[in-house]
Amino acid sequence: MPHLSPPTLTEREQKEILRATARILRDHLIYSLALGKGLRLAEIVGSNVGDVYTPDGRPRNRVRLRPEIAKGGRAGDVFLPDALVAKFRRFWARKRRQREGLRPEDPLFCSQGGRRRISPRRVQFAFRTWQAKAGFDRLYPFHSLRHCAITNVYRKSRDLFLAQRFARHVSPLTTTVYTHPSDEELFSRIRSLTC
Repeated sequence: MPHLSPPTLTEREQKEILRATARILRDHLIYSLALGKGLRLAEIVGSNVGDVYTPDGRPRNRVRLRPEIAKGGRAGDVFLPDALVAKFRRFWARKRRQREGLRPEDPLFCSQGGRRRISPRRVQFAFRTWQAKAGFDRLYPFHSLRHCAITNVYRKSRDLFLAQRFARHVSPLTTTVYTHPSDEELFSRIRSLTC
């Protein structure tokens, strides 16, 4: 039943998309946020500088999602892994060099011009383009990065309630779709079947 298991990138594909975007810090950080925090597209593009950075430009370890960008208006705290904090340090320097807005109310991710907030459509289009450049066999929707993040948390912890809190789901039943076996796990189990 394909509707029960959301599309997820393989571990190799997750590494490939990050490797392919390593030199384009904005796109790389967008995909890192989706993969490392399971943020939704609207939460990423709706983020402001002040949501992630202190007034002196230091990345916060604990980021608060504002109700106006969070799904269902449910504000929540998001903890950033150390690797993301380091990437945000580099991103602040890039924003300063590009002369993008650094005030708390300025958009975190800007379009090429540097002043306007990047659009969800642009992020989706860029994601398809990067997948093609990385040589993916199939193209995934942007939301599959969130699916990967939640699935990865569940697989590493085998704790449904931890995965539920990470995903910010109201019910653990919503999170159970992320407990499915990966394609690699399925393939390794059926390879030696007698047929």
